[in-house]
Amino acid sequence: MLLKLIPAGLIAAAAWANVITDTRTALSRGDFASGDAVIQKYRASHGVTPEMLEALSWMGRGALAAKQLDKADSYAKETQKLAQEELKKRPLDAEEHLPIALGAAIEVEAQVMGQRGERSAAVAFLKSELATYKATSIVTRIQKNINLLSLEGKIAPPLDEREFLGSAAPTSLASLKGKPVMLFFWAHWCGDCKAEAPIVAEIVKEYAPKGLAVIAPTQRYGYAARGEDASPADETKYIDEVRHKFYADLLQLPAPISADNFKNYGASTVPTLVLIDRQGIVRLYHPGAMTLEELRALINKLS
Repeated sequence: MLLKLIPAGLIAAAAWANVITDTRTALSRGDFASGDAVIQKYRASHGVTPEMLEALSWMGRGALAAKQLDKADSYAKETQKLAQEELKKRPLDAEEHLPIALGAAIEVEAQVMGQRGERSAAVAFLKSELATYKATSIVTRIQKNINLLSLEGKIAPPLDEREFLGSAAPTSLASLKGKPVMLFFWAHWCGDCKAEAPIVAEIVKEYAPKGLAVIAPTQRYGYAARGEDASPADETKYIDEVRHKFYADLLQLPAPISADNFKNYGASTVPTLVLIDRQGIVRLYHPGAMTLEELRALINKLS
């Protein structure tokens, strides 16, 4: 009787939250059997939904982390197959869960190929998927995985510097040839970026006098404080407010603001850190935070 008093939308929301949360909880224990059982139970009651597919994609990510490559590949391919059926009913970005599921499945399949020593095949697969989904939200995630497999050792992509925060226009990467460069991709909503800021500030303090150039690209996401929709102008103002509040020691850094930079560098994970040598060659491409000691060791090799 109580269920009749609960709006159907809330029941549905609770169901998808549980299938994703419960699957991830099982994976945190390394319990793939329980994760499978959670998904099967949900599917029996609700059928295939974007939420179920996100949970299934987590099974693939869990298996990859556990180095169970055959299992990871199987989960990834099943997720992609079922996602293709969903795409006959709706655009990829009609809601949030389907792009997460499909993007993760593509990522896992490519990483499995890479770990099997099939790097060229993985890059070819990702480039094919990039062409297929170039007009969707998962394009940056696909590019990230291409970069993970192939960017190190290649010439750094140029940065779009037409729009920037602060008063100093960024210097092009081509003009910085002859100097080592570090790129620090960050986002206004990103807690890990704020935590990385003191480390980046220490790197600037230690290595800028020795010639290291540091650039801090960011982009707009369409919203500002508390996730409220914002116009480009309002969001830019908000980003600069965040920059002054949480990145006060980095205000001297050039800060281009462009979605193209994030797409070209595949910065779907923030922070993303990139080290470029004096010849303009990428020597480190690292989605995620790094410690001061890790960065020091790698920058010393560039200097």
